[in-house]
Amino acid sequence: MADNFVSLHRIVTASPEKVYRAFTDKNAMASWIPPYGFLCEVHSMEVKIGGSFKMSFINFTTGNGHSFGGKYLDIKPNEFLKYTDTFDDPNLPGEMTTSVWLKAVSCGTEIKILQENIPAMIPTEMCYLGWQESLEKLKKLVEPNIPDN
Repeated sequence: MADNFVSLHRIVTASPEKVYRAFTDKNAMASWIPPYGFLCEVHSMEVKIGGSFKMSFINFTTGNGHSFGGKYLDIKPNEFLKYTDTFDDPNLPGEMTTSVWLKAVSCGTEIKILQENIPAMIPTEMCYLGWQESLEKLKKLVEPNIPDN
């Protein structure tokens, strides 16, 4: 089996609707998707089958960044997202595919993520570490229940 994939599993104490919104709202994505030490700018995001997105991660320490984008392949609101990722950097060739499953459970939402076809230039363990950091930030975004008044 190829080792150019990562698989993650989390339980968060938030509804599938709230978690799904965190994956489909550009301001939410910019807040949680970049790993620690990075900023994210979401340039465009059209969440529909065949729709596309474009974003950049910027290293806060150096100011250097990389851009990537992709297309949405499959969407089942509050349950499933599948999308591609392609880096603008020619040193990171290929197209990754990310699948996200959301399932309501007694205490909130079960999240399963599978990212496949990670470019050979990216160590799989670094990709896994980045996802762990991002999911910690996702949890901190979706779990608080803050009233408006």
